[in-house]
Amino acid sequence: MVNLHRRRCTRTLALAAASVALTGCASLTGAETVRVNVVGLEPLPGELMEARMALKLRVQNPNEAAVDYDGISVELDVRGNSFASGVSPEKGSIPRFGEVLISVPVSVSALAVLRQVAGMASGNSNNRIEYALRGRLAGSGFGGVRFSSSGEVELPKGLLGR
Repeated sequence: MVNLHRRRCTRTLALAAASVALTGCASLTGAETVRVNVVGLEPLPGELMEARMALKLRVQNPNEAAVDYDGISVELDVRGNSFASGVSPEKGSIPRFGEVLISVPVSVSALAVLRQVAGMASGNSNNRIEYALRGRLAGSGFGGVRFSSSGEVELPKGLLGR
């Protein structure tokens, strides 16, 4: 009975070591991270204390193998402040050396909108603002594929009272 338990423990440890080794090998392949850019924001129906938008992302895969995903989560900062976050159960594949357009519904709190209105009132006269995006494509390998990007995006007309 003790030998059977010992064999099971040894087998479990061997499988765990093999998984760690394979993860290490995968990181040595030189695979690049996916490139993600915000290409648009479109208004969605919201609630009283929040705005809802469809965050449009162009995701590029600069690798020799397709990237499969089963869900996406994002956090969007605007002018250094947390602005919106969202998730989507969207499932798909980004072909090798290809790109896809993914739409993620995000929520923006009333406080975040007010903070941006105040920031725009103090000097910026257009709807283009700097952003920083972080997120994860779930289901592809261990923990999914994490990404981040930054740039400028144009807010939908009327969102900030302009």
